[in-house]
Amino acid sequence: MNTTAPPHRGLRDFYEDPAVPVASGTPRSLRQARMLAAALGAAGKTRRTVLDIGCGDGTAAATAAPLLSGHRIVGVDWSQDALKRARTRLPYAVRGELSGSGLPFAAASVDAVLFSEVVEHLVDPDAALDEIRRILRPGGHLMLSTPNLAAWYNRGLLLAGVQPVFSEVSLRAIHGRPGREVVGHLRLYTARALREFVAAAGFEVVRLEGAPFHGVPRPLRPLDRLACARPSLASILLLHARKTGPVQRIRPKEGNGSRPRHDPPDRP
Repeated sequence: MNTTAPPHRGLRDFYEDPAVPVASGTPRSLRQARMLAAALGAAGKTRRTVLDIGCGDGTAAATAAPLLSGHRIVGVDWSQDALKRARTRLPYAVRGELSGSGLPFAAASVDAVLFSEVVEHLVDPDAALDEIRRILRPGGHLMLSTPNLAAWYNRGLLLAGVQPVFSEVSLRAIHGRPGREVVGHLRLYTARALREFVAAAGFEVVRLEGAPFHGVPRPLRPLDRLACARPSLASILLLHARKTGPVQRIRPKEGNGSRPRHDPPDRP
């Protein structure tokens, strides 16, 4: 089925369109919030600052708030339309970007980052993790979720020559796969790729879990929930990582015809 949307001038215009979905399913949000709550522990006398980067309409952060009682949750998004809606659900919601001028927070000033269903939309995910790492305190938590390219049903679809669910070849229409909504996915990860990508950006992977996808047809939802027991097959990947020491950049070996590269020092 081809579902056509109005043409857009570019990615920024696409995400500013109120018709573009900006919220994911509640089960994923709850599982992710429980993981973060366990990592932060009881608020007690220490009030942690948690950023929901790419907060969309604020639904995910509002779902997580009861489990993170006592901590300060701040929504961040680049879309003015999304922020307008988020401010009806969150006490704090500010505009910020993961590229260009960066996020409006000082280095090492944030305790945890919720990064839910965002990385798959980014042109430069490496720069995004660099910026998140910059604002996190040493040992700070990154809670990242993203669709799984190798979800159990995608494996079967590929064998049948069908475009995998979550993947998109156009911002204007769905081509070659099930589904109706165009959501702007540019990158997709398997469990292994996500682990390696996050570790290479200077994070220690603590835990990887699976979560169900709200778009799975109702008769198949029990099977989708069962697949969560094995993250490599699950619909959604939930990753918990912590900021580690300086990133060790890989340099080209001498004698292979390449010039030596001088990397800038790691950002504080």
